[in-house]
Amino acid sequence: MKIKKKYWKSIEQTKSNNLDLSKEFAEKIPIEKIIDNKNNLSTSRRDFLKIVGFSTVAATITSCETPIKESVPYLVKPEEITPGNANYYATTFDDGHDFASVLVKTREGRPIKIDPNYDAGSFYDANSRIQSSLLSLYDSERLKAPFNTKSKVSISWEDYFDKLNSVLSQGKDVVFLTSSFTSPSLNNIIDDLKLKNKNFKVVFYDSSSYSGLMDSYEEMFGVRALPNYSFKNTDLIVSIGADFLGEWLNFDHSEGYTEKRDPSNMSQHIHFESNMSLSGSNADKRYIIKPSEKILILTNLYNLIAKSLGAQQINSKSSKYDKDLKLIAKKLIQNKNKSLIIIDSNNKDIQNLCFNLNMLLGNINNTIDISKPIFLKKGRDSDFVDLLSDMSKGKIAGLIINDVNPFYNFYDQNKLKKSFKKVNFITQLTLKENETTDFVNYVLPKRHFLESWGDSNPINGTYTLRQPTINPIFDSIQPEDFLLRILGVNKNYKDYLSIFWKKSILNSNITWNQVLHDGFYFKNQDLFINIKKNLDISYTSKNIWSKYNEGNVELMLFFNHLGDGRMANIPWLQELPDPINRTCWDNYLCVSKKLADKLELKNKVSPDGQIDGDIVTLRLNGVEIKNIPVFIQPGHSDESVSLALGYGRTKSGKSGDNVGVNAYPFYKNANLDQGVVEIIKQENETHEFASVQLAHTMMGRDIVKESTLEEYQKDNQAGNHPEELHTYEGMQAVENIVLWKQHDYNDGHLWNLSIDLNKCTGCGACVTACHIENNVPVVGKEEIRKHRDMHWLRIDRYYSSDMTKEKAEKLNSDEDKNNNVGLVEKYKLMEEPSDNPEVVFQPVMCMHCNNAPCETVCPVAATSHSKEGLNHMIYNRCIGTRYCANNCPYKVRRFNWFKYKDNDDFDFNMNDDLGKLVLNPDVTVRARGVMEKCSFCIQNIQKAKLDAKRENRKLKDGDVKCACESSCTTGAMVFGDVNDKSSRVYKEKQDPRAYNLLASVGTKPNVFYKTKIRNKKDVS
Repeated sequence: MKIKKKYWKSIEQTKSNNLDLSKEFAEKIPIEKIIDNKNNLSTSRRDFLKIVGFSTVAATITSCETPIKESVPYLVKPEEITPGNANYYATTFDDGHDFASVLVKTREGRPIKIDPNYDAGSFYDANSRIQSSLLSLYDSERLKAPFNTKSKVSISWEDYFDKLNSVLSQGKDVVFLTSSFTSPSLNNIIDDLKLKNKNFKVVFYDSSSYSGLMDSYEEMFGVRALPNYSFKNTDLIVSIGADFLGEWLNFDHSEGYTEKRDPSNMSQHIHFESNMSLSGSNADKRYIIKPSEKILILTNLYNLIAKSLGAQQINSKSSKYDKDLKLIAKKLIQNKNKSLIIIDSNNKDIQNLCFNLNMLLGNINNTIDISKPIFLKKGRDSDFVDLLSDMSKGKIAGLIINDVNPFYNFYDQNKLKKSFKKVNFITQLTLKENETTDFVNYVLPKRHFLESWGDSNPINGTYTLRQPTINPIFDSIQPEDFLLRILGVNKNYKDYLSIFWKKSILNSNITWNQVLHDGFYFKNQDLFINIKKNLDISYTSKNIWSKYNEGNVELMLFFNHLGDGRMANIPWLQELPDPINRTCWDNYLCVSKKLADKLELKNKVSPDGQIDGDIVTLRLNGVEIKNIPVFIQPGHSDESVSLALGYGRTKSGKSGDNVGVNAYPFYKNANLDQGVVEIIKQENETHEFASVQLAHTMMGRDIVKESTLEEYQKDNQAGNHPEELHTYEGMQAVENIVLWKQHDYNDGHLWNLSIDLNKCTGCGACVTACHIENNVPVVGKEEIRKHRDMHWLRIDRYYSSDMTKEKAEKLNSDEDKNNNVGLVEKYKLMEEPSDNPEVVFQPVMCMHCNNAPCETVCPVAATSHSKEGLNHMIYNRCIGTRYCANNCPYKVRRFNWFKYKDNDDFDFNMNDDLGKLVLNPDVTVRARGVMEKCSFCIQNIQKAKLDAKRENRKLKDGDVKCACESSCTTGAMVFGDVNDKSSRVYKEKQDPRAYNLLASVGTKPNVFYKTKIRNKKDVS
């Protein structure tokens, strides 16, 4: 079968003269370093900070105690811990940036894994940040006790509260500055505090602001909240810059979205954006615009629809996509009540217009559920500005900072410093010291969420509980207990929470213990809604266009998987490759190829595949940031550049400090679109990227299969017709050609994994889950540059060019009389990356081949095949020849070049006595010189078998979950036994879209994929 498109992973891959892909490894094997004395197994060095920072024995003993006795395990309720058995606890993650109802797996009293709590029904997406937050529990740099920052001396809790009460008694305002929370019990405590102390105030501060969106929602619907978009009810999505599958709104939309991406009932997704985002890369049709053009798209769409429906129009300007917008407007009207238009602006008037447009289309209470708004954000940008003003005027006697870091993420540092100098008593509640610590008087250790009690009301009618899964490791306090001490309540927060719920939330037909066990509770809840049906279009138009500003090159800021930077010290997140650019341990300025050429900016690629980029300085409104590396991004706007927030920390910890540049100085007025920017190239300077872009490539083979919905509806095998090869008997289907004696799987289990490319959004949650579950080491930036990353699972991102060899030849045919370009030029066109390529994400792990090439070349039988179809690794036999890696067509095997545990050259959690507590005891930590790879989470398979045997039953479908499947809330991954004809994976395998990766090689994998289908009707 001919490949209809040309697939490529990066711009560099399209230029054959720039890359030598014959080398598998980036440099010679460092024999001298491997055998050097400093890598001797008996050597164990520790830096000074680690020695003084934590008492290993005390922490280990404390952390391994039996969990809080009032906690209720989710699945089993043992009288006490049984060594070797895991307990699961339902709890809630809510840090003001992310939210999810989760299950926490503990072993011998240690939390070791965080998974989605699917039973919660919604808000259970444990993304990479939420899963990785586990490691911050075992951070040896956490605060151990309260201390005075001026004297650097520890103080007692009693002394501190005496000083605080003295400040409260002065009569001047004391402000509790906090990140957003949704806790009804905490709100009740604060209300009581305000009654007792009239001078006690609360100000919410969000490092990722949605203040304008919430102000708009309040004006349009009468409630200050975030909108609840129902993607599962949507047939047509038009997104203008809103990366709803990525970081926009910070909660999961992907499940509802992918529910409508099944070809049997498929939605259509049209996306306008400047940079390449997760949402844009998953769209059926993607339009490239610069940030200022978002207003043009929205106003023109509004007018086209308003004119058709007889509504008042708004002032607008023409755009380059006016012809396409007419078609989109027509499609939106055809999909009334089933469409959705969203925009990522933080401007209230722009959001008002967007909501009004959805009203015209009948989407309110259909694709926007106004009966269940979302309460995850509380910040109002003007409140923090007013607070700084009051501080500078001496109106504030005390400031209590709860888990926010303005000296990192507020754009005007000079204003902050002047304001803070005017307040005499400033306290910080935090897990560890950060950039703000130097500007406060007292620092109090805050408990980790896994050590804390709490509750949440994330959405109208939904409540969740948080329960501790481990005793506090250090002498710390949670904010609720802190405020209860101020209030003078003579009980701890756990008792207060229980009493409050029984009195104010629970009905008589359910108990506290039952909700604690489940982790969530649904309750019918009335909500006053006041829909504004007559928006003043003239006033809205005036406000929108008064702030319109366009320029030659505009700057756009965005968030990626590192979030707002609070988790920068977690190496799991730093080493997770960006889903689009496939780089890690960095942020960078994304530019298009055309703009890079215009500015003479380059990415240079060595023959070994190491990427280096030029460095620039950005200037914007008097603010200058230097030393920003440049990364050339296909599909980026030629008239804008983009830069990720959340990097450039200076006081986050050893893994997060000085990684990337801090872009928050550009985040003025909490606006991601910042207007015209000046770009200055720093001559003779280059930056080294840690990119996995071209590592483990399977270049030149038929890897991704895709088709359009229109073709699929005519032929359900569209894009996936059986491959045939020449044999001595003539053409034969690939699956019928066998060179090896086949295994007999008729008895027992045959484990398979299905991956639906239509449902994989490329988020990376599965990569993180696999990393944590299987004790995969972090290797750091330098090793990544040598293509020595250790992830067992990777998500390949493929761009597809529009020009192919066949198209080039056709364009050069004699039939085209106007064609005066030679065939050589057409081939050159084929090699140039598309300005707006399509994107496909493909998770790749060990395929557990039934005809495994790795098994035939291992000289010591360290890799073998099981009777259940698994490709096993026997670590004790492996002598490190790496023949198996060389012979693997999927490039999924990883070699331990060093001992990553107890090695100061890799100073991450495996080199830290506290950090080691996160390791899964069911999975061996591999030694130097050993090959490793995906095992299909064999430990979970064996555990499920033992449980079924103990219960005297057969395994049921769903008993066994791989870590990747458990974390995938889109349902893209389905694992199970294909010998069980009733299993989901068996049914998936019968789907005409199912295919094996590199089927022509004849490996017969036990992992299969489902063809990518795009809905391009009327928009291709």
